[in-house]
Order: sequence, then C-alpha cells, then structure tokens
Amino acid sequence: MSSRAIWTGQLKLGTASIPVKLYAAVQDQDIHFHILDAKTKTRIKQHMVNPNTGEEVAGKEIQKAYEVEKGKFVVLESEELANLEPKASRDIETLRFVAPDEISPVWYERPYYLGPDRDSEQYFALAAALRNENKEGIARWVMRKKPYVGALIVSGDYLMLIALRHAEEVLAPSDLPAPAKASLSQKELKMAEQLVSALEGEFKPEEFRDDYRDRVLSFIKSKARGKKPRLAAARQKKGTTSLADDLTRSLAMLKKEKRVA
Repeated sequence: MSSRAIWTGQLKLGTASIPVKLYAAVQDQDIHFHILDAKTKTRIKQHMVNPNTGEEVAGKEIQKAYEVEKGKFVVLESEELANLEPKASRDIETLRFVAPDEISPVWYERPYYLGPDRDSEQYFALAAALRNENKEGIARWVMRKKPYVGALIVSGDYLMLIALRHAEEVLAPSDLPAPAKASLSQKELKMAEQLVSALEGEFKPEEFRDDYRDRVLSFIKSKARGKKPRLAAARQKKGTTSLADDLTRSLAMLKKEKRVA
C-alpha cells in the first residue's frame, strides 16, 4: 500500500496476535473556504467572547461544562476528563464473527483499510478464512483517546475495518412515523417492477462524482484567470399527478434513452 498508515497495532483473535496497520480508506474532498475581511481581504480570526460583556475570554479562563437542565451546568475540569478517557491500547480485540447480513448499513460510519505489518502469513490466512466462511468480525479498539467498535470484513485479498456507530446513535425503523396505509393497484406495482428492471445495471463508482464540487472549483479557476463565468440556474422538476403517471413517463424516457444508445 502506498498510503501512509495512521495507526499501528495488533489484531487479537483469542491468544493469537496479528501485527496490522490502519489506513484511511476515504478522504475529505469538501471545499473549505477562508473567511476574509471584505475591505482588506485579509484573514480574520474567531475569538471566544462573553455575550453579556462583549469582552474576549482568554483560553486559560475557558471551562467545559454540560447542561443537565435549562440554565444548570456541571463544570468538568481537564484532569477529570482525562481520568475518564479509555485506557490506551494497541490491540484490536475481535469479539465474535457474524453473518454479513446481521449488520445493517445504517450502522456503518467510516471505513479503514487494515493492512499487514511485518509477518503477513496469518493476516492473509484470516482474510481467506473470512471470505471462505462468508463471515464478518465484530471488533473494538481505542485510537486517539476514543473507543471504537467496528466490522472486520474482507475486501479482495485484504481486510477492512469499518467503524460502527454506537447503539445510542442508531434509530430503529419503529422510531419513524407510521406509513400511511395505501392500496397499490396491480398496474402500479407491475410498472414499478418494470422500472426497477429497466434501471438494472452495474455499480460504476467513477460515474458518481461530486458535481457541485466540480462546478465550484471550475468557477473558482475561471475567476482566478480573470474571467466572469455564469452558472446556469438549476431547473425545477414539475410534480406529477399520480404514481402511475410518474412511472409511465419514467419508463418512456428510459426506453427512449436505450434506443438512442
């Protein structure tokens, strides 16, 4: 792997230990703007200000607190928070192995590549075993003073570790508003099935770029060259009167596109 490891440790399976390195699998590509003074075009800084007095508060005078009820705070000292931090460790502890469909995508948060470090025979043996048995591992580890739970999966010949959200973060479908009971006609159901069939194809990641980011960067480059580009306004789609009408138009458009292709 040519990317730089962000963390090193060992993958623990019972009494066995496999040296591993953790690599970022995704990278931030958002556009980050600087905040400038409109008159001088110099960067401006943000300061902590007391809203009652308007005076700046020095960093050494700032305390962290948690609001337990309206207007009532519990102040936490830095030493107290440090004592509550998880114990530092270089172990990724494998808790159990489960079927892949036991972990819903709603639990996935951030993916990492888990590469071998030094001796790799055990590493690739584990990757092959997970692929052959069609299993995913559930693991936990501590990184940068933060506890993680993750899914240990196979990607090609390598392992991946996908950080999972914690239980208190994930909403159950039962927390959503109850669906309105509506009877679908056989015509609408059949047309919907035809639409699904018409859109069947392969997943091609290269097709799904961030168009907004590309447009903004192109606009910035043009302005940097002294040009004054114009962006076409996005067109609003008109609503349809019924599901059947919407499906009919969608099917007709897909058939037309296939004839042109």
